Amino acid sequence: MKYKICGLKSALASLNIWIMMGFAYGQSPVITNPVVEKIWGGFNFVEGPCWVDTLGLLFSDIPEDKVFLWDLDSTITVYLTPSGNSNGLALDRQGNLLLAQHGPRQVSRMAGNDTLTAIATHYDGKRLNSPNDLAVRSDGAVFFTDPTYGLNDQGGTSELGYRGIYRISPAGDVQLLDNSLNMPNGIAFSPDESKLYVTDCATSRIYVWDVADDTTLANKKQFAATSGWGGCTDGMKVDTNGYVYTTGPTGIWIYAPDGSFVETVKVPETATNCGWGGANHDNLFVTSGKSIYRIRKGETLPSGIAQKDMKEESPALSCFPNPFNENIHVDYSLDEPGRVILEVFSTTGQKVITLVDQVLTPGNYAALWNTSLQPSGNYYLKILLPGNQEFLKSIVKK
Repeated sequence: MKYKICGLKSALASLNIWIMMGFAYGQSPVITNPVVEKIWGGFNFVEGPCWVDTLGLLFSDIPEDKVFLWDLDSTITVYLTPSGNSNGLALDRQGNLLLAQHGPRQVSRMAGNDTLTAIATHYDGKRLNSPNDLAVRSDGAVFFTDPTYGLNDQGGTSELGYRGIYRISPAGDVQLLDNSLNMPNGIAFSPDESKLYVTDCATSRIYVWDVADDTTLANKKQFAATSGWGGCTDGMKVDTNGYVYTTGPTGIWIYAPDGSFVETVKVPETATNCGWGGANHDNLFVTSGKSIYRIRKGETLPSGIAQKDMKEESPALSCFPNPFNENIHVDYSLDEPGRVILEVFSTTGQKVITLVDQVLTPGNYAALWNTSLQPSGNYYLKILLPGNQEFLKSIVKK
């Protein structure tokens, strides 16, 4: 059943943050100078963003038992209800929607006539736990994870006794590939499909295997691990340059192909999953708590403020509100004494104002910029801290 939600209007609310870094690799992530935007809110608990070129963004609201559509006109409709408490969504090679369903404990396919057909329900004669996320190979095989999160929510018990990673062959056979993870969750292939990445949400680790052939995984090893509060390694995607994007504490964590940490793009609420979409498939849509966000590539920095060796670790630079009207508050902290320079630049690289230039002792500080005489638009806030640490954020005057 499909029906439209009335009375809602889409409003892209631009949020901080553009966090700039230098990269040690010849290639960089597809998304550089990331800009985070909220495209809709007010859901219950959303998951599984999946882009369809002819429709827009599909995503699951698990407790509401619905799949929603944010369409190409930026309006919201309920695309499917009931959805079987679907979590992860994906498209097969024929463009049919695949759903990892918690309720019936299965993976299903929705054909063009909106009929749902189960394609994986059991393994070795026993019911699956609670299929969570999906990845589709170019040969049409469907790989999925099967933790017990949905099963636990419904008070059920596992017939299998383990949490697995599975493959559904193009012929429909279900094969267990690995059952060594605590709670396998997000799943994605490298661009050439030679490696398979899977997150273990229970331990906040990402593991990687070599895809030895169509039916075998080999050489399991830990690829990366997140740390901190505010989320775990849940959903995950890989870009065309081989960089891995996973949900984690405070937002989306990006790793280079060798597992080196690149940066964290902060996203409000608790990020649960992500997926590529947009006209060029270079926007990363993020399900986060009750809302949907979009991360896109920001503009190139003016040459006058290009930075090196930027990091996001403490001391953090925070701004609020952003976007702002007349006043913006800037908070920062020092771990060691020394000179602090806090400046604002225009998008042409011209310095607009120096807010702070003094020697300070360790502690927390705040600055206020009154912009009543400045035109609306984008600006860059740059801070130089003791130890030659540089941080940069974009701020937007409405």
